[in-house]
This record gives sequence, C-alpha cells and structure tokens, in this order.
Amino acid sequence: MIDLNGKTALITGGSRGIGRATAILFARAGADVAITYQARHRHAEEVRDAIEALGRRCLLFPLDISRAEEVKRAVEATISGWGKIDILVNNAGIWTYLEIGSGDAWTWRETMAVNLDSVFHFVDAVVPHMKRQGQGCIINVSSTAGIRGEAFHSHYAATKAAINGLTKSWAVELAPFEIRVNSVAPGWVDTDMCAEVFCDPDFRESVRQSIPLRRIPPPEDIAGPILFLASDLARHMTGAILNVNGGSVLCG
Repeated sequence: MIDLNGKTALITGGSRGIGRATAILFARAGADVAITYQARHRHAEEVRDAIEALGRRCLLFPLDISRAEEVKRAVEATISGWGKIDILVNNAGIWTYLEIGSGDAWTWRETMAVNLDSVFHFVDAVVPHMKRQGQGCIINVSSTAGIRGEAFHSHYAATKAAINGLTKSWAVELAPFEIRVNSVAPGWVDTDMCAEVFCDPDFRESVRQSIPLRRIPPPEDIAGPILFLASDLARHMTGAILNVNGGSVLCG
C-alpha cells in the first residue's frame, strides 16, 4: 500500500545504520534517494549500488552536516538534479560520553553542532523549496533519551529533547503549507553507534531483558515507521513523536 513512486528523499547519515536501512526501504517503495555521509565513502557507495539495483536514482553528498553552507549546497544540488525534495529525513547524529562536572565543553559543543544544529540547517534550507512546491514531509529521528533523559549522555538527551520540541513547533508553523513534520524516537537499536557497548555480552543481555518485547531491533525496524510517516497513510499526522522502543518507554 505504501507507494513513493515519483517522490524524492534526502536522508542524512545514510551510509549506515538507520539511515542506510531507510534509504534502501524508500527506494523499494519507489523513491529516488539522496544521502549524506561524513567519511564512510565505501559504505555510501554500497547504499547507492543497492538503490540503483532497485531501479531508483541516488545522489551521494560527503559533508559536515554542522556547517550551514555545506548543507545548503547539498540541498541545492538535489533540487538542481531532481527538481524537488519531497521528503527530508534528519537521521544523522552522534552518541558520546559526557560526565557533568568534567568541564568537557568541547564534547558538549560537538554534540550540539552535529545532532541539533544540523537539523536546523537542513530544515531551514529545505523549507523554502517545499513551500514553493506546496507540500513536503520532514521526519526527524529523535530518541527515547529525549523523553526520559540519560545519565552520562545528558548532552545527547538534550539534543533529542530539543528535536522533539522543534518537531512540534515546526508542525504547526508549516501546516498551512501542507508540510508535515513528525519524529521517530527509537530506543536501543543494533547499529554501529551501539557496537562498542554491545561488545559486552552481559550488558547486551541486560538491555534485551529491559525491553518488554525482549529484543534489540535491527535498523530496519526503525526504517519501517519512518517510511510510514513519509507515506500517504500518515497524511493526517503532524507534530507526532512516534516511539519505537519495544515498550521500554511508554508515553503519549
């Protein structure tokens, strides 16, 4: 039932994890997909190969998503190549350790720039085009950390809570232009971001046991809800925070 034929999508952090799974799933649904990545060129090329094997077009943009001028160039290049951007998925982000009281302002600023500033830059660059089109769909990838907080990762949790607030604010602001803005908030996901902590089998099992559905999902389990929000099945949804965490955090 989900058909994205004729649609174009721009996905940040598309070379691995949730971004990669989403890019390929969008292509399977019929969309042409542009992805950004930072340094994993080989992985990005693998995503492009998978998308093109499905008969869809793909653009690759290696860039620093925290820099507004680089973001604007990627958006303009996508518009120039394909004429439009129907769907923006703000997925890219980092998850690092920060103990409050350590004086580590550098890690704080880095996380704010990558996780939060980039979302503003992409939405700010894309919205004028979507307004001219008279439609658009923006999906921000948040986190359960933005809802319940996360000790030793307060900087990460702060960016995700801010993304939830931006999602709700932009949803109302952009609704008159037929631009929908929603967020997907995953819990634990089996991605490269979590690979280091999951190297400890006892910790991994403790995480699995903490999830009511008793499973740590692969990235595809998050890509599915993102695809749903991008589709016409969600045409009456805007300003929603869609929690995808196996029952770990219950709210709504």
